[in-house]
Amino acid sequence: MKSILKSFVNGILTIVPIILVIYVTYKTFMFLDGLLGGFLKQYFKESYVPGIGILATLVLITILGFLSTKFVTGTIFRIIDRLLEKIPFVKTVYSVIKDTVHSFLGEKKSFSKVALVTVPGTNMKSLGFVTSEDLEVFYEPLSDYIAVYVPQTFQVAGFTFLIRKEDVEFIDVKPEDAMKFILSGGMTSKKTTLIEAQKER
Repeated sequence: MKSILKSFVNGILTIVPIILVIYVTYKTFMFLDGLLGGFLKQYFKESYVPGIGILATLVLITILGFLSTKFVTGTIFRIIDRLLEKIPFVKTVYSVIKDTVHSFLGEKKSFSKVALVTVPGTNMKSLGFVTSEDLEVFYEPLSDYIAVYVPQTFQVAGFTFLIRKEDVEFIDVKPEDAMKFILSGGMTSKKTTLIEAQKER
C-alpha cells in the first residue's frame, strides 16, 4: 500500500507541474495570438494558422518602436502620451502601466536588486526587491529612503515599504531565485525533491 501511495505522490510531483506549465503556456499563447488574430481571421479565413496573430503583434510592436524614434511620428507619439497623462482617471491607469513596463524593460530595471529587511519590532528578516532608490522625486523628505516591494507567499500580492537606505541589506542572489523562494514559501531552497530523496535512499 505504501509503495502505491509513493507512486501516486511521485506521479503528482512529476505530472502536475508539467500540466500547469502546458496550460499556462497555452493560455498565454491563445491570448497573444488573439490580440490581432481575430482581425486577421477575417482575411485568412480557413487558411489561418495559429501563431500568425502573435507574429503580426511582434511585427507591429517593432514597427511602432521604430517609428517612435523618428521626428514626425515620434512627435505624434509624444503628443498622445501627453494627452493620456492629462485625462482624469485615464492618466492614473496609463501612468501605472507605463511605469510598470519601463521598470521591467527600461534601462533602469526594477526588481534587479534583492534586499533583506528586518520586520519592525522583531529580529525576523524578509526578502524583497528594490523598486525605487530615488524617492526624493516623489516626496522630498524621503530622500534617505528607498522603496522595497515584499511579495506574499503563494499569491500575486505584496507590500511596498519605504525604508531608510542604511537599514536595507543587499544580498547577492538572483532576482528570479529570490522570487521563487518567496512565492514557494522557501520550498525551492531545497536541493533535492522528494523523488530524488527517495532515490538516494
